[in-house]
Parts: sequence; structure tokens; C-alpha cells
Amino acid sequence: MTSQLLIAPTDTVWRSTESDQVRQRRRNRRKRPRLTLTLVLVLCSLAVLAPLYVTVSMAFKTTAQAVNGNAFSLPSPFSVDGFLAAWSLTDFPRGFAISVFVTTTTVLGTILLSALASYAISRNWHRRFFRWSFYYLLAAMFLPFPVLALSQVTLTGLVGLDNPIGVAILHVMFQLSFSILLFTAFLRSLPEELEESARLDGATTGQVFWKIVFPLLAPMSATVGIFAFLVSWNDFMMPSLITSDPSLQTLPVLQSIFQTQFSNNYNVAFASYLLALAPAIIVYLFTQRWVMSGVTQGAIK
Repeated sequence: MTSQLLIAPTDTVWRSTESDQVRQRRRNRRKRPRLTLTLVLVLCSLAVLAPLYVTVSMAFKTTAQAVNGNAFSLPSPFSVDGFLAAWSLTDFPRGFAISVFVTTTTVLGTILLSALASYAISRNWHRRFFRWSFYYLLAAMFLPFPVLALSQVTLTGLVGLDNPIGVAILHVMFQLSFSILLFTAFLRSLPEELEESARLDGATTGQVFWKIVFPLLAPMSATVGIFAFLVSWNDFMMPSLITSDPSLQTLPVLQSIFQTQFSNNYNVAFASYLLALAPAIIVYLFTQRWVMSGVTQGAIK
């Protein structure tokens, strides 16, 4: 009896020590992925922030500092001569107005057309025509603009849309597939009882959509609009190929046209880049929470 009493506490202590070691190993396993994730996030942040820092630093330098100085050094003194030169050289107000027109048309057209098409598809999913239409639109996601560039340039020239209006229409068309995917996933999660109640009260399909469904799509509409804005504002290839008149080009294309005139004036070049990037950066900083929440809701629902 005495030996059993002496062995029991020892066995309990050994088991307690073993369980502590197991818990410690589990903690170590959890820390490794977190450390790896932290390192990856730091590297990704540096990959984005370092070029942005160089752009801002070079834009506020004088020509002599930009040519002879270190790209990572702070401007001393700060100078806005690069911005003034870029403003006049690229005719920034005109290019900015054209970019705003194209982007605004793209955002509004993408939201309206995608919401209408997605509503028709989601509420008629049991019909083969609408179901296959959805698959057809998804297949279009695998056809990037460079593959269709020649045919699009030819068609827009034939119908007289080789201008910013044609660019905006093509931007909307190429944004429909991804936008309809997000809207359809979100719409299929909304209860149809609200719509049925409205129809019992005499509401038409159009009234149901505009007064009940479309307001509920506000979070996803914001997400779709932000994606459309970023794609349209930063696009270079489509405007450069579609628009025939150089005076009607958007900001990214204007920068490329006047690139040779920047010569060694790196401060002017970086100031021009910053002027074009600033609107997209500002919009994304203020709307990134809608982007993440909208994509998450669309993916889960």
C-alpha cells in the first residue's frame, strides 16, 4: 500500500510534465505559421511601399537632385517644379477630365448592367437559357483584351467609336463577367419573400428591382464600382489602341506620349506618375473596407 501511494504522485507529476511539453510543442507549431505569415506580409508591404516612396521622393526634388542624388534620399529642399512642368507638358486638366469621363461611365454602366443581368439570372436559374447565359459570361473572363484587340480596334473604327466613348463601352463589356459573378452570388443569398410580398401588393418586376432589390445591393455595388474604377483609371492598352485622336487620350497614355520629352528630368516624370496615381490611391484608401467586405460576402453567400 505504501509503495502504491509513493508511485501514484510520481506518475501524476510525470504525466503533468508530459502534457506541458505537448502544449509547448503545439504553441511552437502555431508560432511558426504566424512568423512566416508576418515575414511574407512585411516583404509584400516593402514591395509596394518602397516604389511609392521613391516616386514621392523623386517628384519633390529638383532636376539636379533627381539626376545626381540618391533615389531613396529625401528632397532637400522640397520643390514643386516637377509638378508644374508635368501639369503643362501633358496638359493634365484635359487628360484628367477625359479619364474622369471614361471612368465614371465605366463605373455606372458596369453597376447597372451587371445588377440587371445578375437579377435576371439569379431569379431564373431554373431555366436553361439563363443558366447557360451565366456560364457563357463566365467563359468570357478567360478572354483578355490583347486576344481580341485587333477585332475590337477594327469594329470601333467602323462604327465611329474610336474615341473615349468607345473605350468606356469596352471597359464596361470587359468588366461584366467578373461583376455578374459577384452580383449573382450575392443575389442568390437574398430571401425572395420580400419580392413576393411586393408582387402581391401589385408591384411590377421593375418596381421590385429598383425599390427593393437594388438598395439591398449597395455593399456589392460599391465593391463592383471600386474594381471598375481601378481597372478603367489605370488602363493603358485599350485607350492607346482604340482612341485615334491623341488629344483625346487618357492620363496613362498621355504620359507615354510625352515620355521622350521628360528626357533626364526624372522629377518631372515621377511628378507626372504621381499626379495620375493619386486619384486611384485616394479612392482605394477610403473604400478598401467595402472591397474586402463585398468580396467576402460574395464568396461566402
